[in-house]
Parts: sequence; structure tokens; C-alpha cells
Amino acid sequence: MSYRIAVLLCVVCTSALIPTPAHAIEAKHTSKKTIKSTKPSHSARFKVVVHRVARPFSPRPSRPQYVVAVSPQLRLAALNEATEKISFREPQFENSAALVPFFELMNEAQRNAQPVHILQFGDSHTASDDWANAMRVAFQAKYGAGGPGFAYAGHPYRGYRRFDVSGNNSSGWITEGTLSQPGDGHDGLGGVSISTNRAGETVKVTNSSERLELLFMTQPQGGTLSFSVDGMAVATISTAGVLGPGSYVYTPPPGEHTYELRTLTPAPVRLLGWAADNHRGVTVETLGINGAQASIMLHWDDTIWPAELASRDPALVILAYGTNEANRPIFDPAEYRADLVSVINKIRNATPVASILLVGPPDCGSHGPLRHLDEVLTIQHSVARETGVAFWDWRQHMGGPGSTTLWVRAGLGQGDHIHLTGDGYRLLGKTVFDELEMEYAIYRSTQPAQSVQTSF
Repeated sequence: MSYRIAVLLCVVCTSALIPTPAHAIEAKHTSKKTIKSTKPSHSARFKVVVHRVARPFSPRPSRPQYVVAVSPQLRLAALNEATEKISFREPQFENSAALVPFFELMNEAQRNAQPVHILQFGDSHTASDDWANAMRVAFQAKYGAGGPGFAYAGHPYRGYRRFDVSGNNSSGWITEGTLSQPGDGHDGLGGVSISTNRAGETVKVTNSSERLELLFMTQPQGGTLSFSVDGMAVATISTAGVLGPGSYVYTPPPGEHTYELRTLTPAPVRLLGWAADNHRGVTVETLGINGAQASIMLHWDDTIWPAELASRDPALVILAYGTNEANRPIFDPAEYRADLVSVINKIRNATPVASILLVGPPDCGSHGPLRHLDEVLTIQHSVARETGVAFWDWRQHMGGPGSTTLWVRAGLGQGDHIHLTGDGYRLLGKTVFDELEMEYAIYRSTQPAQSVQTSF
């Protein structure tokens, strides 16, 4: 059976982003610069194209996909085999006891009608939002919708999207925090910000929530913003002050609303994101950057980032990196191990109560595994044990080494043998949710009988 590539344009994890206006960044194939760090139990079973128009978030595919054409019969057989391999009758988390704080917070939230926030940091697998959205839909269907939670301001780069938020920005905003323009690290919770020093620049977002918070950076001689709701002026917001995190909170009336920010002065303004929340239910918040490695988080400064992470009060933090590390031309195992430990410690210092789940990279590589994939996975297993975080082996769930070929044939993987298709990511998200649910059921079976609501 010969394979035919139907679409030949794809943005891969190893793409770097060119510094262009925030709405006009598209990834291209290039070698990636590594951002160096700025700092050194009894187990429970538990082609860069610049467009001079604003780009909205969109549920459509964020990038063209490699599509491999195979016969329907072969595709169906491969799909059945891949689905069988990923379907486990028991949860497959290593060090599952590390998830107990998450489960305790889930229980407490159900008793007291409180929100539960899940934050996922990662590379392009996360940035596309397909995987996280599958988890979001499943969690919210069972436990209630907590709102979109955190989302980047505007549309900072082409590969970013959210299925549950729509928005755009005018052309005068500049993105910082990407691989090609890391900036100064003052980029907030998601490590990506947009900034301008021009009057008349706008950012819009449309969503439905019970509480909306604008996150920005205060700075000396910071500019002023007007804030309007559905076209009606509501407030004027100053971003002037000492360098640090700033916020503006608005309580909207029920229903969906469109919020607009407009710069009023030719002075510097830096926006870090929005947080749209309900008073109960689950959020699954995606903070992915195309081409990122885990060490990118070490570049995020301690003036703003820890405070913003703590303010989200996450019950679970998912770290989903490794593909780009595995594809580095030069790989230093000791440096990678040290960086990964530092990232985990950085999260723990900011939010000590949250559970941390480390997700390994998928099986990937069209001619055998990526050059350092085995080393990355070995180190991740080891670091998870040493630091006491949970680990979920994505590659093993796909079927182990070489399984990416099966997933491509099944229509679950793209022809670059790195990314999944939308169907593949949705299957991944459902599988992670199902196994978390199985672990949660095991945890609940060990708890004293108590009255717990069935939903938020």
C-alpha cells in the first residue's frame, strides 16, 4: 500500500515563532533555540505569513494537517487496533498517590459547591486545545462548567486557540514570550503577553461567566485603558504603578457578553490574559506554546508568575512537554533533569496544595523515534518518582515504540508522525479523563461514607 500525502503544510512542535504583531504570527520550520534557566509512601492506588487583520480564536483547525490517504478497510482495522491499545481497564498512573490532593479538592468542591481549576502547561499538543477541550467537555458534563478560566489576551500567535472563548486584537500589539522573542519574562501566568505603546489599539473577548478578571502588568508610566461591555463604556483602567501583577475584576450580568479594551494613551500597556470564571464547576485551562520545552517556564520571572498561578488556586497542574526536548540536536541529560526538577519545584512553591501530573511525550518520528525520545522518557519516569508527582506515559498508551505509524494509518496521527489529528487528540483527552475518573473512584471507595453532591 503506497501512502499519498494529501496536504503538505504542517506546523510542528519544533517550529519557532517569528516576532511579528500579536495577531499575525504563524509558525515555520526552523531549528529551535533553547531558553536557558535563569535559576539554576505507602502508595494509594490512587512559510511565515503576515496578515494585517485581527485574527479571532476559532474552533477550526489551527494549522493545516498532514493527511495520509489509506483504504477505508485499512483505516478501520488500524483504528480498531489503536483504540484497543489505548483502552485500559485500570488507570495507568505511576505514583497515583500524588493525585490525592486533587481528589480531596474535588470532594470538597462537591460538598461546598466550589470551583475546581485544572491548568495544563505544554507545547503545541496543548496549544491546539483539542486534547484539553476533550477533557474540559467531559469534566464539565459531569461536574459542571466552571467557565473558560484563564485565556491569553487577544490572539498572541497562530497556533493558539480555545474552543470555549472567542476574541481578537487590533494590529498594533506585539507578542512576547514566544521562542523567537522570549522578552523579559514578565508575561504572566501563561508565559505569553501582548503589549503596545500606541493609543487606539483594541482587544476583544466574548464569553459567558459569572466573574471576569483582566490580568495586566503594572509598570512605571503605564498606559490607560477603557473597558466596555457590549459596546457600553464601563470603566477606565490605569496600568501605572510599580512593576508587578495588576488586575481589574468585573461582575457581569447573566449571559454571553463581548468585552473590549481600548488604549487611551500613547504609553506602554502589557496584557497578560483574562480569567472568566463561574462560582462552581470545573475549568480546564490550556497554556501551551508552540515549540516549547519545559525549561521555558524557568524564564518566567518571579515578580508576576507565582502570584498569578497562586491566584488561580489550581487543584491539578498538568505538565505536557518532552517532544521538543526529544528532537534537540544536542541533548544534555543532566541539564534536562535539573531543569525538569526546577520546573516542578517552581510550581510547588507557588501552589503547594495542587497535585502535579507529568505527561510524557507521544511516540513520534517517521523513521524511528525522535533522537532523544527514550532518554526523555527515562528521565521523566525517574524525576516523577524522585519528586513525588504523578506520571502518565502517553507513548505506552499509544502502544509503545513504533506505534505512531499505526496511529497515522488509523487517521489519529498526522503524517508528520509528531502531531495527532483532531480525532486523535480527542481520544487522548477522553482517555486521560477516564483514567482520572477511575482513580478518583478508587480514592472515594477508601473514604468514610458522607453526603456528596453528584455534580457541582
